[in-house]
Amino acid sequence: MKILVTSTGETLESPVDSRFGRAAKFILFDTVSGQYESIDNTQSMNASQGAGIQAAETVARLGSRCVITGHCGPKAFRVLSAAGIKIFTTDAATVAEALDKFRSGHLVESRNADVEGHWA
Repeated sequence: MKILVTSTGETLESPVDSRFGRAAKFILFDTVSGQYESIDNTQSMNASQGAGIQAAETVARLGSRCVITGHCGPKAFRVLSAAGIKIFTTDAATVAEALDKFRSGHLVESRNADVEGHWA
């Protein structure tokens, strides 16, 4: 399964980016192989509007089945949910810690957006 974690950097040791749509990077982790790749999110990060929707569409294209992030706004939440992508929020310091919390069952699936749109 592919899991996407919002990140400020390009490695598993990078801090989790608390924003979904305007996250600097996405770390796409494959639970089967243990491999990961960094995906640049500059286009969504710099969008004047629609960053969450654009980022959610990117996640769907990448084939991720779940997202781990600090916060997710209502428009992105709707797009992710419609695509069947599960959303988990975390206060983990690093991508690796967020993945560990997910694998150990310490993250709870979000049922609603937890911030308003245009949250910075």
